[in-house]
Amino acid sequence: MKAFLASMTGRVFLVLLLGIVVSAALTQWLAVGERQHALERYRDFHALERAEQLILSADAVPSAARPNYLKAASRSGAIRLDPITSPADAAAVSASLPQTDFSSALALRIGGDFQLSPLPQRPPACDAPRPPPSMFGHSQWRGACEALAVRMRDGQQLRLSVLPPRSPPTGGSGNELLAMLPFLFSIAVLAYVVTRMTMRPLKQLAQAAKDLGNDINHPPLALTGAGEIRQASAAFNAMQARIRQHIFQRTQMLAAITHDLQTPLTRLRLRLEKVSDAELQHRLIDDLSAMQQMVKEGLDLARSMDTTETMQALDLDALLDSVCADAADAGQQVALKGRAAMALMGRPMAIRRCLVNLIDNAVKYGQYANVAVERLAGSARIRIRDGGPGIAPDLMAQVFEPFYRIETSRSRESGGTGLGLTIARNIAEQHGASVALANHPDGGLEVTLIVPEFYAAR
Repeated sequence: MKAFLASMTGRVFLVLLLGIVVSAALTQWLAVGERQHALERYRDFHALERAEQLILSADAVPSAARPNYLKAASRSGAIRLDPITSPADAAAVSASLPQTDFSSALALRIGGDFQLSPLPQRPPACDAPRPPPSMFGHSQWRGACEALAVRMRDGQQLRLSVLPPRSPPTGGSGNELLAMLPFLFSIAVLAYVVTRMTMRPLKQLAQAAKDLGNDINHPPLALTGAGEIRQASAAFNAMQARIRQHIFQRTQMLAAITHDLQTPLTRLRLRLEKVSDAELQHRLIDDLSAMQQMVKEGLDLARSMDTTETMQALDLDALLDSVCADAADAGQQVALKGRAAMALMGRPMAIRRCLVNLIDNAVKYGQYANVAVERLAGSARIRIRDGGPGIAPDLMAQVFEPFYRIETSRSRESGGTGLGLTIARNIAEQHGASVALANHPDGGLEVTLIVPEFYAAR
């Protein structure tokens, strides 16, 4: 889950989902508010009609029967008409408070025979908390809610109470939230589908870039999808073609130079055989041998950048056994321990050259090579340890550069041109593997080659 949220897909999904949910919640809140406002206006109009009916009906009832009528008529409902019995209300009738919207509208409806006076004290129900009718609604009734003194035509003072409507039944918000779950689920599914459709081309471009780093001859991207995606894919394919052409030209040039140098160097060796001075002849032959070694490793470097060799399924244990056995037959002190029990996809000659260079490097500068292989979670780790002096930590990155040599430990007498590790790293990177150097705590340099799962799956 953490990896998903850290990815571009997860972030776009969350932003899209939150945006849709917030927009839907805001729309629902505005809709509920407008609906409640319309309902309040409708109930205010209904309250005017009900109050008019009560006042006119009470006025038509004889004074002796009026208390019983008022008691029966005000038994239920949001409009109540009661006799004024409180001294405070009786004293407030003459307070001459300004008319409210409701009292003004009611006065127009019932005519001038009745006198309406707003009372200063509102009914307690006006300010009582009420459960909201919706999770997006408000809990306070905002419609007409007040108390009026009504002076009948016979002079009797009555109290007209305009109360809020009855509270909705409890549990409505929970049911509303439960009813919204399918809506929220559909929003989440829609956001995920849109995110996948949006991010899939970017994932394809990222995978193509990764494949390009492993294999420059990887097939080009298919030009599908939206116009912008097809344009980006076409630009990526053109870039891949240019890079492939540049690498091919550089490889061909280096291979041609190193190959063409073999002929004059061979002629020079033959002519050096005729030099009469034995000491001079020996020095010249040593220099010529060093030149031939440099030409050979230059050719190997050119071949390490060549990706035309066919990829094949290789048995890693059999390949290591073969390389170590050949090194032992050549007189090198090489020991192999462990088994990976896995296959990998690779170019046979290139993988062999990578392992041979790493083992030769260990034997050349550390007298021996202890090779240990183990299976990790979907990958293989090959460790090659020598008995040399190791390498300073600040130089471990530089030894992978072409022709770089550490003079204090790797002199001309020990041989080498500084291309062995460069060639090994080039081949490893082409196969999605990695090469790392570290000084072992017990002495010596340890080279670690890790082949990842993508290239090591059976």
